[in-house]
Amino acid sequence: MPIGDKWPEIGLLLYPGVRTAAVYGMVDLFDAANDIARRQAGTADIGIRVTQWKLAEDGGIACVADSHGSAPHRPVAIVALPGLGDLPTRAVSAPFAVWLRQRHDEGAMLCSVCAGAFLLAETGLLAGRPVTTHWSFAQALAQRFPDLVIDTDRMIIDDGDIVTAGGIMAWTDLGLTLVGKILGTAVMLETARFLLVDPPGREQRYYGSFAPNLRHGDEAVLKVQRWLQGEEAGEGELPPISLAALAERAGLEERTFLRRFHKATGLKPTEYVQHVRVSKARSLLEATNRNVDQIAWSVGYEDPAAFRKVFAKLMGLSPRDYRRRFAAGQATAALA
Repeated sequence: MPIGDKWPEIGLLLYPGVRTAAVYGMVDLFDAANDIARRQAGTADIGIRVTQWKLAEDGGIACVADSHGSAPHRPVAIVALPGLGDLPTRAVSAPFAVWLRQRHDEGAMLCSVCAGAFLLAETGLLAGRPVTTHWSFAQALAQRFPDLVIDTDRMIIDDGDIVTAGGIMAWTDLGLTLVGKILGTAVMLETARFLLVDPPGREQRYYGSFAPNLRHGDEAVLKVQRWLQGEEAGEGELPPISLAALAERAGLEERTFLRRFHKATGLKPTEYVQHVRVSKARSLLEATNRNVDQIAWSVGYEDPAAFRKVFAKLMGLSPRDYRRRFAAGQATAALA
């Protein structure tokens, strides 16, 4: 085993509002991995010990479930899973922060899935480090913890002692990642096959939507954004878009427009337009049987090769592979 003792312990945090389906799902995933590890090793004396930890009445963090009874605790990993409804507040996260730092000081990896990143960030241990969360929570996480380096394109960011996962269902990716670290790659791959899920390697950007900042208060920039989003939502083809045309629509000199647009949106106008066009292209790939060249032209690219390059850069998949994964109805005919 790469890390830990004969029965390395993984602790799951039962913070207020935790998604219990993810807790039970991860317990089942580790149970399946243990069965596979025992079969492959030819011994019953191997596997992952799973414990569950909850805020006690005295304010401490207590173990409330343990797959291996009363053996001394020394978790090799602690996992904060997704929550239901509202994001974990500071009041929810704070009681766990000291305990998490103590476990980290003892050598435990700190792991999170989706909104669980808010609990880990409360420890202060994520400052200046790359982390991921659900793409729709990125702005809230950045506002509360501005010293984090947030990357929501990725499903898993393994930074050694800190491992974060993106979407709500990314507990499968994190669980398999931990199985691979503890029980080895062969057990991890067999567990993925048994559960009929992809092994770690997916990217969150396959699933995310372009959600631009529209709350920055710069009316000139908002005017341009609304126009671009309106064009994206329309049924017709997107027209050619130049920097000069965007600046004119904003009523600003080009250099001023560039500066204010980037400050307001975090993107250069060219990058923003690429996101708009790719978002439109995704809808067409999912719902129509137009070929990729036709879609490229309809979203404003004269050169389909350039469109393919931009699409792959933003989505992590080629247009054809994206359609193969997400097409519905008549769009599947285009794959033939």
